[in-house]
Amino acid sequence: MLKLKLPTDPRWVRLVETNIEEILTDHAWCEQKAASNALSIVVQNSEYPELVTKMLDLAQEELEHFQMVHNIIKKRGYKLGLERKDSYVNELFKFMINGGSRNDRLIDRLLFSAMIEARSCERFKVLTDNINDPELKEFYNQLMISEAGHYVLFIKMAKEMTDRTDVDKRWAEWLEHEAKVIQNYGKQETIHG
Repeated sequence: MLKLKLPTDPRWVRLVETNIEEILTDHAWCEQKAASNALSIVVQNSEYPELVTKMLDLAQEELEHFQMVHNIIKKRGYKLGLERKDSYVNELFKFMINGGSRNDRLIDRLLFSAMIEARSCERFKVLTDNINDPELKEFYNQLMISEAGHYVLFIKMAKEMTDRTDVDKRWAEWLEHEAKVIQNYGKQETIHG
């Protein structure tokens, strides 16, 4: 379904397990950024009522995920660390169309968002299948399903918001680019690292 070109090596989970506090903190901030991204799409495209409604719902769900991760952090006696930069996301951001029409930029923003959700979903699947922590195994399984839904939402919205852009062609370009970017990651105890 995700069509990612380069799967995550399951050994990444062994690295994650060496610092659960770090992965949880990084994950919490990823959820906050996902909520902010959805709200940013609303701010930049407020003339589309259906898009606004879907992005507001998504932002609320992402904030709920942030709270869920934060609750696990507190339950385990950890503290939410400082916000982290996500180099993977920053590299993907550079691939977005800067020129073109406003609609072209919106479609690419939706595909950029779909790409992040797709990789997060894949990472959550790897965690679900390989982590030794029963609570986190169940937690990441639930979130994997949610992330898959977000990925589908962004792709669907991209297709609904244009009649000019070949969304499937552009998505194939995103997949190729992401495969080049992700090969530099998987070496840190972070969601995309």
